[in-house]
Amino acid sequence: MVDLMARDGAADERDAPIPVTLESVPGGITAPLGFQSAAVSCGIKARSGALDLAILAAGERVAAAGLFTTNLAQAAPVLVSRQHLAHAGGMARAVVVNSGCANACTGEQGLRDAREMARLTAEAIGCAPEDVLVASTGVIGVALPMHKVADGIRRCAAALSRDAAADTARAIMTTDPFPKEHAVAATTAGGRFVVGGIAKGSGMIEPNMATMLGFLTTDASVPPILLRRALRDAARDTFNAITVDGECSTNDSLFALASGSSGVVIDERSYPALLEALRAVSRELAVGIVRGGEGATKVVAVSVSGARTEEDARRIARTIANSPLVKTAVHGADPNWGRIVAAAGRAGVTFDINRTTVHVGGVLLFEHGLPHDDRAPLAAAHLQQSDIRIEVNIGAGGTAAATIWTCDLSAEYVRINGEYRT
Repeated sequence: MVDLMARDGAADERDAPIPVTLESVPGGITAPLGFQSAAVSCGIKARSGALDLAILAAGERVAAAGLFTTNLAQAAPVLVSRQHLAHAGGMARAVVVNSGCANACTGEQGLRDAREMARLTAEAIGCAPEDVLVASTGVIGVALPMHKVADGIRRCAAALSRDAAADTARAIMTTDPFPKEHAVAATTAGGRFVVGGIAKGSGMIEPNMATMLGFLTTDASVPPILLRRALRDAARDTFNAITVDGECSTNDSLFALASGSSGVVIDERSYPALLEALRAVSRELAVGIVRGGEGATKVVAVSVSGARTEEDARRIARTIANSPLVKTAVHGADPNWGRIVAAAGRAGVTFDINRTTVHVGGVLLFEHGLPHDDRAPLAAAHLQQSDIRIEVNIGAGGTAAATIWTCDLSAEYVRINGEYRT
């Protein structure tokens, strides 16, 4: 009996998830071993002369995964990258990305241009075109200046290094006010691996998937099917839990590449460690997208609890986060709890106003059908800050909860989008 218990205990210990410790490290997208990048200005952003083309490359074919926009009006790079991932069986060698032109709604010419970007990159680094993923961001309905893009790809490929991560993060920006990059080192009993990433997104930000470009790398060894699962799971509560304006783009792409250069092998037992590291990087990038939202002055975390399911909680939180009335109230530091309750009530989820409570910055403003307007000045003071918390408990008898991050809605958002093409 004792021997059986000892053996069972050993089996349980072997099956238990491996603990992980995370620490932030410099290096962004090329912090993980096995990756290089480069960025150039090739003239797509002709007026500004800013960086507008980048390549991220691995030293060999590596495991790869992608998530894409659910918009049915999909840009040529999305279609081509989907095809390449399927053809290569979840493997890739490089990603080529441009900003300033979305190559969306450009017909057959757009598809030819996206494939040509892959071919030119493959030729320059020595791989098959199907091993190259393509991403673009910028103005819709404009053709790429391919003679400029071709020159940029050649210069980029010749300049690949581990020291260009910061430039790579800048090269993918459009209206973003600042670049977004982050990396963490994960230490486990099985060894140390690194996850790094960059992202762009400022307007047209709404989940499923989140409207943006994002690139994640790791030097852990991860089978393609497990990498795709980890990317999907990490995005659920990070990139898919943000919104700036409720607009779903034509070009959303999120890629993950795993080089295996650290020697740490990810299996089912170590999967939670990989997922935690991916979430840590993704959350930093996702909240950075919201903080840099077009015209944004405040980041708002909308948390909903007391729901029957996580999907119910997410749906209510997203409805509140996307409400122009809530977002403008936040911008004006108006603790208008009525707008929050109204948004929650129209989310299409079981909702009882007499069981609902609303806190803003920890201040109770609404409870079981009655306001606490005497506390409004305390909530208004919180709304003057740059990081805002809205908490709603819908009292539906469940324990499910979810958080969606958004930003305020300002006149500057209108100005930016009113002048976007001009």
